[in-house]
Amino acid sequence: MHPDEIARNMSGVLHVVSPGREEALLPSPMVQNHAAFLHLADDGALVCAWFGGTLEGKSDISIFASVLARGATAWGPAQRLSFDPLHSEQNPVLFAAPDGTLWLFHTSQPSGNQDECRIRMAEVRRDAADPLVLSAEAGRYLDLPRGCFVRAPLLVRDDGAWLLPIFRCVQRPGQKWNGSHDTAAVGVSEDSGKTWRLEDLGQSTGCVHMAPVRLDGGRLAAFFRRRQADFVYRTESGDAGRSWSVPQATDVPNNNSSIATTRLRDGRIAMICNPVNAALSPDRRASLYDELGEDDSRPDADPTGGCVPIWGVPRAPVSICLSQDGGKTFPVRVLIEDGPGTCLSNDSTDGRNKEMSYPWLLEGPDGTMHIACTYHRRAIKYVRLAPGWDSAAGRSEE
Repeated sequence: MHPDEIARNMSGVLHVVSPGREEALLPSPMVQNHAAFLHLADDGALVCAWFGGTLEGKSDISIFASVLARGATAWGPAQRLSFDPLHSEQNPVLFAAPDGTLWLFHTSQPSGNQDECRIRMAEVRRDAADPLVLSAEAGRYLDLPRGCFVRAPLLVRDDGAWLLPIFRCVQRPGQKWNGSHDTAAVGVSEDSGKTWRLEDLGQSTGCVHMAPVRLDGGRLAAFFRRRQADFVYRTESGDAGRSWSVPQATDVPNNNSSIATTRLRDGRIAMICNPVNAALSPDRRASLYDELGEDDSRPDADPTGGCVPIWGVPRAPVSICLSQDGGKTFPVRVLIEDGPGTCLSNDSTDGRNKEMSYPWLLEGPDGTMHIACTYHRRAIKYVRLAPGWDSAAGRSEE
């Protein structure tokens, strides 16, 4: 669809497109919408958060959210949850704390300088009279180093500590950030988010968007997007997240774009992603923020001691990859969306961007699968699949 046609369909109304599948394009007042995150509330409502504005990295990028009430046939209006006019506010993460408080974590960066990013934390409330209405306080910055970024949900450790998956955009003095020295880490809070410390994962250069899931016996596994655009990587913890193994490649290709994971009710690990990599496409672009048009005479970061990041590999198809061995292998792939996935431009208005990216997934109590993803950078697309979705057409064995 052309961006204008996408805009005309951003009503939030659910449509049945095939047996067991419903879709909607979420409403938004912004021309660019990206990085969706889904949260299931106690009353059965879905909350979808994302960032929107004119162009990723611009200071008009803010966090938005919408609510789909249980049993409703349309998403509610988009509501702005962050209000910093000087920073690009990106990558929302919603976290229901053990005491029931709903927290919003998101990034806040000047322009395309991810190495200067800070993480904000703010309480989110739903209106008692109208549960479609959301509000958020101004919040505060976490006491973590600059360059910390988020994308994946928090876990509560067995001793009550909060674990926040982080990737570090490491500063290189006198050089522009380009992803060459990004590494993985975990933010740990033992006082319900008041204070934080950073625990780095060794030998994790290029591993970002750490996505953790619980395994049996107190073990954890976590999966990574890769700056090298080669494969999804995996690490494991045998002590509830206090220490982690060196990340190793899985059998799922990765295009240096976001992934999300969950453990299904039957114990399988489900990962949603674009299972393609640089070896499968010649498409390349200079950097993530090469369209901002801002005067910055600094050279790109020297990859020495880091990695050579790859940008521009197509961001499609969207597939759910299924594992029965704790995420070591993913032999089953279920196709959710397909298309060219062209992402050589971040522009949302000229039709060049055709990515279907940054997918999120959430399994409901009855086995319904809820999915949200970026659609051509113009809209957030929501897909609801009825129980039994993994046995429907589109399943393949690798």
